[in-house]
Amino acid sequence: MACETQREASLRAFLDLLGQMPFERIDLPQIAAHAGVALSEMRASYTSPDDFIDAFLRATDRQVLAEGGPDDGIDLAEPAHERLFEVLMRRLDALEPHRAAVASLLRSARRDPRLALKLLSASTRSQRWMLAAAGIDATGLRGDAKARGLAFLFGRLLEIWLKDEDPGLSRTMARLDEELRQGAKLLGMAENLMTIARFGRPPRGARPTGASEGEAVAAD
Repeated sequence: MACETQREASLRAFLDLLGQMPFERIDLPQIAAHAGVALSEMRASYTSPDDFIDAFLRATDRQVLAEGGPDDGIDLAEPAHERLFEVLMRRLDALEPHRAAVASLLRSARRDPRLALKLLSASTRSQRWMLAAAGIDATGLRGDAKARGLAFLFGRLLEIWLKDEDPGLSRTMARLDEELRQGAKLLGMAENLMTIARFGRPPRGARPTGASEGEAVAAD
């Protein structure tokens, strides 16, 4: 089995197991056995179960980016929030085959602040790529704030998406549009541990650090 195929088989096995059991109960020998990959071979690509989370998000990033960006698929004449809406809906499409795994991971994150922090960090990296795919500047401190705010937004959106039984995802799309239009509230969100662990909202009325009134997370 080629090395790349082993990596993919191991990731598929991890996601399959995650859809069946909590993240904290999954160990490396289980993944290797489920994938039909020797543990010694899997070691070349993964060092811990956390690595599989990173690999999952990177694979999702690649799938979204392959479907178009500012150079070949996004119309930069459109408003920024509409471009970002399109990119994030593509991300949900990419996650659709893995709904059970996503739901399981979020349940575990609610119980485990360490895992929640891990997911926030990994999601922030991913959302920087989503901003780039939408043709939105994500450099410097403002870029950090946009990516972190978008990670919080997307974490909340996943909760709606997981409960949205409409094939057209009407509730999810409406919520995403609303969140992006009110994105200024997400800039500079304080990294309160309980807020991070719950993927919650900032305190009502709290003013984002370093953001002026009306400034949007999707602002160019």
